[in-house]
Amino acid sequence: MKSDAAGSAGPLKGLGGPLRSSEPARTAAPASPAVHLLEEAADLLVVHLDFPAALQTCERACQSLADDALAGEPAATSLEVKCSLCVVGIQALAEMDRWREVLSWVLQYYQVPEKLPPKVLELCILLYSKMQEPAAMLDVARAWLQDPDNQALPEYRVLAELHLQRVLLPLGHLSEAEELVVSSAAFGEEQRQGVLQAVHKARQQQRQEPSGFQELPKINREGSFSHKFLSLLRLLHRLWDAIVSHFLSVPFKRSLLAALILCVLVLRFDPASPPSLPFLYQLAQLLQRIRKAMFAHLYQLPLHD
Repeated sequence: MKSDAAGSAGPLKGLGGPLRSSEPARTAAPASPAVHLLEEAADLLVVHLDFPAALQTCERACQSLADDALAGEPAATSLEVKCSLCVVGIQALAEMDRWREVLSWVLQYYQVPEKLPPKVLELCILLYSKMQEPAAMLDVARAWLQDPDNQALPEYRVLAELHLQRVLLPLGHLSEAEELVVSSAAFGEEQRQGVLQAVHKARQQQRQEPSGFQELPKINREGSFSHKFLSLLRLLHRLWDAIVSHFLSVPFKRSLLAALILCVLVLRFDPASPPSLPFLYQLAQLLQRIRKAMFAHLYQLPLHD
């Protein structure tokens, strides 16, 4: 009998050990459709590199999980599967260069930032920090870290450090970084001192930088452009004086032709811009001076009795 019991219990080791005579035979619970969709999405992402299909599969799986929740399925398994689906979806969006949609895409399944799984929040912080837009994660990470339920999680310290290094310090929120590391019990003394030194160093750099440091490149570009434009104006003014003095000694038709050519050259610049107005004004003066020079003798003929 023992041999028979041992033989019958052998194939059921994966189900929790040998069965007692009073226990009914247990069978493996069938995997939910969301689990199969998760495997399919991971295969599409890693093996086939079909990122749009992987994202669509993740969305179908999340919808299936929502339907299972309404039907009363176990919540623990659903949360793990949803977290894995979000990880695959984040990677698919990043591969398609749609990383700006990641945060809104994730929050549509978790509604509030406080409910984000630690792994999902970590990926979002790393992604937006790498793309040099950490400000997108400021309010989300802040809300997650301030939630009392999240402060009891073992991943809290790692996410708090990541928030400090990748979000608060790059954005210059030094007071908030200092308050977080001092008030949080998740940091050890050595870690607290290291973060405080980094905050102190960043504050010194802020004090040493001039007030308009970020506007200097723009000012320099504008100043360089203005200097070049003024140099061009001086050159054109000298050419203008030479042309005016020369026009007084040539026939009127040639002068008019040269004036028209000069007008065309001037109008190659933007005629509606303020710098073009002095050229047009001086051109009108030139034509008036040419007319007076050509016809002045008609008004100065000697009168005879």
